Amino acid sequence: MQNLPLDNIFIPAKVPSKKVMIIMHGRGDSSEGFTMLPDFIDIDEMNYLLLDAPFEFFTGLSWYQLPPEQLPGIKHSSQLLTETLDMLFEEEFNAEESFLFGFSQGSLLTFEFGARYHRELAGYIAISGYIYDAEHLLAEMNPDLRESNWLCTHGTFDNVLPFETSKEQVETLQEGGFEIEFKSYEKDHSLAREELAYISDWMRNIIDA
Repeated sequence: MQNLPLDNIFIPAKVPSKKVMIIMHGRGDSSEGFTMLPDFIDIDEMNYLLLDAPFEFFTGLSWYQLPPEQLPGIKHSSQLLTETLDMLFEEEFNAEESFLFGFSQGSLLTFEFGARYHRELAGYIAISGYIYDAEHLLAEMNPDLRESNWLCTHGTFDNVLPFETSKEQVETLQEGGFEIEFKSYEKDHSLAREELAYISDWMRNIIDA
């Protein structure tokens, strides 16, 4: 979509609606890497906005720098995401019918940005990522989002971002009253067909509720 703060690919719904799924890629990738996702989600009334991260990283893009220098990039990307979503939800789409999806670095932003954002979305999907600071997030998050629809998945064979780290961080949030569904898959740092089928069903259940 034109005039948004972040470059993007927009894939319109087959059936016009005010629902949008906002998709954030991982480090070294771009929006191009997720153009296949709408076919797997397969929800006719869903629009898809695939965002490009703001920083260059070799032949791809990045939302923030490598550890231990993540925080400045996380804050900068979160500000751009705030501006982007504010523009989307001003007139074009309904926040309460829309979803935020992130893989790897995008997964971290789903939590670090999404849980602080001032609007509640229909659902939040965080895939194969981690949380920068779970305790800090609990203290700063929008309290209205504690009981929102949150889904976090991770591969037990992930050799990029360890499964146990993600699991422990989600448990910290859960113990703090943050309602998150956590699912594990026998996969590496990737997306599995079984996982995508579950995400599609999870979204449909929210839409149909």
